Amino acid sequence: MVNTALSTPQPIQLHRPVSAPVVRGEWTVAAIQSLLDKPLMDLLFEAQTVHRQHWPQGDIELATLLSVKTGGCPENCGYCPQAAEFDTGVKAEKLMAVDEVLRAAQAAKDAGATRFCMGAAWRAPKDRDIEKVSELIGAVKGLGLQTCATLGMLESHQALALKDAGLDYYNHNLDTAPEYYTDVVSTRAYQDRLDTLQHVRGAGISVCCGGIVGMGEAPVHRAGLIAQLANLNPYPESVPINSLVRVPGTPLADSEPIDPLDFVRMIAVARITMPRARVRLSAGRQQMGEAVQALCFLAGANSIFYGDKLLVTGNPDVEADEQLLGKLGLRATGQACARELELN
Repeated sequence: MVNTALSTPQPIQLHRPVSAPVVRGEWTVAAIQSLLDKPLMDLLFEAQTVHRQHWPQGDIELATLLSVKTGGCPENCGYCPQAAEFDTGVKAEKLMAVDEVLRAAQAAKDAGATRFCMGAAWRAPKDRDIEKVSELIGAVKGLGLQTCATLGMLESHQALALKDAGLDYYNHNLDTAPEYYTDVVSTRAYQDRLDTLQHVRGAGISVCCGGIVGMGEAPVHRAGLIAQLANLNPYPESVPINSLVRVPGTPLADSEPIDPLDFVRMIAVARITMPRARVRLSAGRQQMGEAVQALCFLAGANSIFYGDKLLVTGNPDVEADEQLLGKLGLRATGQACARELELN
């Protein structure tokens, strides 16, 4: 007698392993820590798999950041050279004129950037400041660029005014985990940052929100930062991950640099936990070198700040970034769209 149970092919069910438990739809700090602790090759494979599922075009967004109002900030963020109480050589300046900003935005567009971000060193802008920034937003928007601003804490009516002016994104970073926050800044509370993000969401502006690593935080604080970001409802459309640029004169100037591979891990876990976000490889790229940046792209980074300066600190120049993207076979967002049109 033939055993039909053995001779008949049986369907095989494949079960994708879950890297870390997710409780009630939220990422726990423990779950994220388990991701960060995975063997690097396994973590990169998982991050790249998630990345290809959600970003099959594989394009890299180029965003340029301009300081439109530099220095003199009353906050005491320990990483920031624009704080008035730190002697870093940064002088306080007034808000730039519309024509100056417009020239910078046009130059960024000509170099290939698709998003133009404007930063002002305010703790919280006054309503008259919002009116002036709205003029800048309208002018930049007229060039066909996406607009982003980072101006400090916002009230609801201010966020609505920026939306009316045409603002696409508002950047307001959480910086680090709540438990480590007071080691970095004491002039505002963590809840202040969350409130601003809520006001931005309420106005219908997309959120750009990330943090900084290499500020002396423990690994659990890095996991805590990602948990805060990933559990925002919804999570940010853009997530900049910054490696601290240690500026002489700031309290964190002597911080121990983060291990480059630990930074890559942060990019990978941001990609896994926030699959539809633009994960931006941000400050600190000058110190990374090409190999580490390449690993970050492999880990799921698909946006960079583009141009030789980030507010008041250095950044790889345009030519260096073009060469790196060329070596890696990566296309900028506009180039990828043009290529797709050619193929169709």
